[in-house]
Amino acid sequence: MRVLLERNDVDPNIADEDGRTPLSRAAESGHEGIVRVLLERNDVDPDVTDEDGRTPLSRAAESGHEGILRVLLERNDVNPNTTDQDDRTPLSLAAENRHEGILRMLLERSDVDPDLADRFSQTPLSWAVTSEDEEVVRMLLERSDADPDLADKFGKTPLARAAEYGNVGILRILLERNDVDPDLADRFGQTPLTRAVSCGHEEVVRMLLERNDVNPNTVDEDGRTPLSLAVGNEEIMRIPLERIDANLNTSDHDSQTAAL
Repeated sequence: MRVLLERNDVDPNIADEDGRTPLSRAAESGHEGIVRVLLERNDVDPDVTDEDGRTPLSRAAESGHEGILRVLLERNDVNPNTTDQDDRTPLSLAAENRHEGILRMLLERSDVDPDLADRFSQTPLSWAVTSEDEEVVRMLLERSDADPDLADKFGKTPLARAAEYGNVGILRILLERNDVDPDLADRFGQTPLTRAVSCGHEEVVRMLLERNDVNPNTVDEDGRTPLSLAVGNEEIMRIPLERIDANLNTSDHDSQTAAL
């Protein structure tokens, strides 16, 4: 490789039939030595995108190659926020694939935006919750500029995802942030509490109802309250009844109440 690159008539940026450059292939495959040799050339573009809008940095982040990511980030002309065709950033890909070392390196950079959402409106934090990785969630939330309430295209927040999955550990981490709104409703009018009740996650329901800023009487688009959704599940139904402000008589669009 070094012998070839010493020739002036060799273009290191020529892409193959898949639109991939030698740097892109080497970054994805973990060939750190080749990446270093390529980057010694002044005419190598370290931020070129392939046919998927992926940069070498994105490929390294997705594949978990820490050494290569470090080498690429040493270049001043590498943009750590470049997105692919799905608007996924290197940080987003690292969060989804639970690459903690990669995530740490990216988050150490002040120019990395932790809140950039993809075309599905999912942020890196949303992907971390989806992957159910507590440490990755914690690392992202250590950035004060990370907004824990950013919702996806359905209006579902990271907290709502954690409640739906029944992930108590991640829910607890999210609730530690003072700027988390635990009562945000999605486009269907469902709150984290509604989702937890619907999925039968008793411990999550209890955790949410321990907070004064969670409304046990929120009504979704069908006019259902968390309590009415709990009908038939005695264990979960007993929890909202511990709240004196829980209303048994709110009726849904079919005139059904929790008391019926």
